[in-house]
Amino acid sequence: MTPVYTVAVCTHNHADRLQRTLADLPKLQRPSFPWELLLVDNGSQDATPALLASHDWPSDWTVRVVREERLGIANARNRAIAEARGQYLLFLDDDETADPGWLRAYERLIQEHDPDAFGGRIDVVFEDPRPSWVTDELLGFLGKLDWGDEIRPLHDPATPLYTGNFGFRRSIVDRVGTFDATLGRRGRQNSGGEDVDFYRRIIGAGLRAWWTPEAVIQHRIQAAKLHKRYFHDLHYRMGRMEAIRARGSGSRLPPRYLFGQLLRAVGAVRTQRRQEGPDATVRKEMNVAYFYGQIHGWAFGRRQGAE
Repeated sequence: MTPVYTVAVCTHNHADRLQRTLADLPKLQRPSFPWELLLVDNGSQDATPALLASHDWPSDWTVRVVREERLGIANARNRAIAEARGQYLLFLDDDETADPGWLRAYERLIQEHDPDAFGGRIDVVFEDPRPSWVTDELLGFLGKLDWGDEIRPLHDPATPLYTGNFGFRRSIVDRVGTFDATLGRRGRQNSGGEDVDFYRRIIGAGLRAWWTPEAVIQHRIQAAKLHKRYFHDLHYRMGRMEAIRARGSGSRLPPRYLFGQLLRAVGAVRTQRRQEGPDATVRKEMNVAYFYGQIHGWAFGRRQGAE
């Protein structure tokens, strides 16, 4: 029977996290229409292939495992688009647990509002102790997403949906294209943006994007992300990539205003550090990393493919 929904989980070298995700999936309440689970192994070299090959799936599930050798989360998501048999494609990450009613909540949204794309709430759950410097304003950089308690359409490019809890009618790629393979995580490279770019193209094309707080995902945070350098590196790479794209084939001489922004960001860190101490400045340090990444990317960055 042809599925209506394809739930895709893309993974790379996260066998320990994936094992928990797979163990939690059978708690999902089945939707009214047929669905399938699609696992995309993005060139994993750890225990992931063996885990996927030996996992004991529920007997009434339709499960497929494919391997995408081209490294990068965008490549993995594009492989999911190519492989999916469902009319709608829904994404989960390999370190997430879906609430039992997650899939049914999206099914209700689809039946009642006929969206082209849709997303839901992402809550952050710390599996290791949360450092005191990880303030609430930093949770969005760990994947937290909450656009309110009402089911509503989204029209603003500034209210993106994240692929950790995101879905769309598969046919929209004919209008907006697939995920940009120059963006997003690639192996251990700590970067992102492929989902925000995809969402903005959806909005730009005039397609119907909807938010539902009823489709909830728990994003499990491990100790590896609970270091200041994680946040610094995330923003450095973001700035670098944005600069490379903005520069294009133009001059490698960074615009002068970037140096002024970097100096002001450094000054803001120093001021706050004197007043409040080093644990209060993480957010401003991220701005420093971002502007430094922009300058470095503009001057030395290579276009993707040579990166």
